[in-house]
Order: sequence, then structure tokens, then C-alpha cells
Amino acid sequence: MPSEATFSRAFATFAAGNLGNAVHDALVAEYLSDELVGHISRDSTAIVGREKPAKKAAKEPQPPRKRGRPAKGEQREAASVKRMDRQVNLSAEDAIAELPIVCDRGTKKNAKGYTTSWNGYKLHLDTNDIGLPISALLTSASLHDSQAAIPLIKLTSRKVTYLYDLMDAAYDAQLIEETSWKFGHVPIADRNGRGKEVIPMAPHEAERYTIRSCAERANSRLKEDFGARNVMVKGHSKVTLHLMIGVVVLFADQLLRLAG
Repeated sequence: MPSEATFSRAFATFAAGNLGNAVHDALVAEYLSDELVGHISRDSTAIVGREKPAKKAAKEPQPPRKRGRPAKGEQREAASVKRMDRQVNLSAEDAIAELPIVCDRGTKKNAKGYTTSWNGYKLHLDTNDIGLPISALLTSASLHDSQAAIPLIKLTSRKVTYLYDLMDAAYDAQLIEETSWKFGHVPIADRNGRGKEVIPMAPHEAERYTIRSCAERANSRLKEDFGARNVMVKGHSKVTLHLMIGVVVLFADQLLRLAG
């Protein structure tokens, strides 16, 4: 058996080389690249870290913009482009590179509607109909789920051929739907009323949406059975490797269950 120091050095080397993602991508290519996937269920889950959350950088106060048309000869700074608008024209890798990855504090509502907070990260997962994880991203805990949707659509579309994107109300955004259509998928997302009356899904959409529970089961199995609840390492790359080992084992376990 290797000593603790040797194992730690090897783990750091594997993490720096992104070994977990490479093994997972190879599994997906081996078993699913030639298959037609019906639905991709998209969801995120809280990952509690063992680090102190990074302090948020203080924002420089912006001078108030003058209302109305600019005076003759006046030069005004162009409004900054939002991240999701940039993601539309970026590759999956470039869009992922823009996502924050430091350990910080996240807040979200759980399945029972209660607000929970944690220090650490957030794992974003794309899962197929039979619970096989197709794509996984680890970001800062504070990142809103919608900010990872377009990179995941692009990443998963490159790995497998699939028909539907199933997403909860956190992903209810026009750019996400447009990107899904652009890549040949049909988006079905629970609606976020934003204080207004919500138009219910059509019956056939509501029936398909129930399949999305496979994403919640995958997240639950990662935490209960494959170590995602007990992250003992620090740093984004090491936490990613820890979680991706769990994702790989979950993938293999699901295959064995199907074979049995």
C-alpha cells in the first residue's frame, strides 16, 4: 500500500491532469456515442467543502448614468455583456472557463421548498433516462443554475445525440431555450412565474417532465453511495477529481444493474 504522502502526490497529479473527466468521457463515448438518448435531465446539487469561502471582491461604485440621449460629442461606456449572452457564441470549453470555481457560499431551495445554505461548490449534472451521468461541471456554490445550462447543452450535445432537455424553473430563460432548439433539442422547463401567473405545461410535456426525477436520484446516489457528501480534499481540481470518481463509479454501477 502506498504511504499517505505518496497517495496525496498521486491524487494531486491525477487532479491536475483532469483524469476523472477523461475516464468519464471515455465511458460515455464507449457506451452511448452511437445511441439515441431520449431525454437529458439537468440539475445541480450542493457540495459541502472543507475550505473557508472566498471573500467576495468589493465592487467599485459605478457613476450613475445620465438619463436620455447623450449630448453631442459625449462618449458613454457601452453596457457590459452578460455572461449568458457571451455563452451563446462561445465554445463549450470557453464558456466553462468563464464560470467561477472558487469555494464560496451558496443558497438554494431544497425539494421541500426550504432555503438551505452551505460553503463549498455546486455540481451540475446532465443525466439520461436510465440514470447514466453524461456531463458534469463543478462550479462555485453561488453560481445560479441557469449560468451552467448553455455550456452543458453544448458539452452534452457533442457527446451524445438526444432529443429533449428537461429542466426545472431555475433554467427558465429564453436564451437557454433558444440554445436547446439551436442544437436540435426540444426544451421542456418548469416555468418561473417571477411573481406572475404561470401557464401550466401541456399534458404531453408534463408527462415527459416526470422523467427528470432520474437526475435527482443520480444526485442522491452520488451523495449517499459514492462519496459526494464527504469531500475530504481542498481546491477545485481535487474536489472535481473526488466527485468524478464517484460519477464514474455511478455510471459503471448503473450499467451493471441494467446488465443484471
